[in-house]
Amino acid sequence: MTGSSYSVLNAMVDIVVAPGKALDEIKLRTYWLGWPLVITLALAGGLFVYYYSWVDFPWLIEETIRQVPAENRAESADTIRQFMDPGRSAWTAVIAITIVTLIIYTIQASYLHLANKLITAADIGFGKWFSLSVWTSFVGIFGTLVAFITIFMADSNQLATHSLQPLSLNSLLIHAKPGDPLFTWAGSINLINFWSLYLMTIGYARWTGAEMMKSAVIVVLPWVMIFGVWATLV
Repeated sequence: MTGSSYSVLNAMVDIVVAPGKALDEIKLRTYWLGWPLVITLALAGGLFVYYYSWVDFPWLIEETIRQVPAENRAESADTIRQFMDPGRSAWTAVIAITIVTLIIYTIQASYLHLANKLITAADIGFGKWFSLSVWTSFVGIFGTLVAFITIFMADSNQLATHSLQPLSLNSLLIHAKPGDPLFTWAGSINLINFWSLYLMTIGYARWTGAEMMKSAVIVVLPWVMIFGVWATLV
């Protein structure tokens, strides 16, 4: 299904089952990016609104305090207890998710735009690269849905926020505890990231005409550098 009969709903399905077709159509319709962007942000924000209304909040406060280094725990405890409440925590999460997501998409699009200018020189503007960033991250909704399932299947409502990431490298392989050097690093990488990078590689290759290997290097290089340097620091 192509041409005028192809809809944004078709693209949302095909980005999962037939990404090449979806990315070809998405390139022609930058204005579609609002749909995956809103859905992604709404689901991610909704997850934390639900989580903070569901979790045993007094327990979560004490759990948060326990994760503070022992030498700073006493002086931080009162501040944490005063600041944390379900409503404030939920809206802080929603605002942070929105801002950070938009910043990441902008940085990613800027990098791909610059890489294309310097290496492949295809006639593609910044807006299309921003659209590619949004669409290839749309599969992140599956990570959000898995987090909802984790909540629904929990034995109790005493569930830490890091437990909402069962697809992270930390949950699957590292098993670092809060406070461990690798905890945040390993929790920041998940299977959805690799899926998204794969889709972005396909998109870069199809949009610029570059070979898949070359596209993969261009797409993955910033991630390797960022997480490689981070790993050496921790």
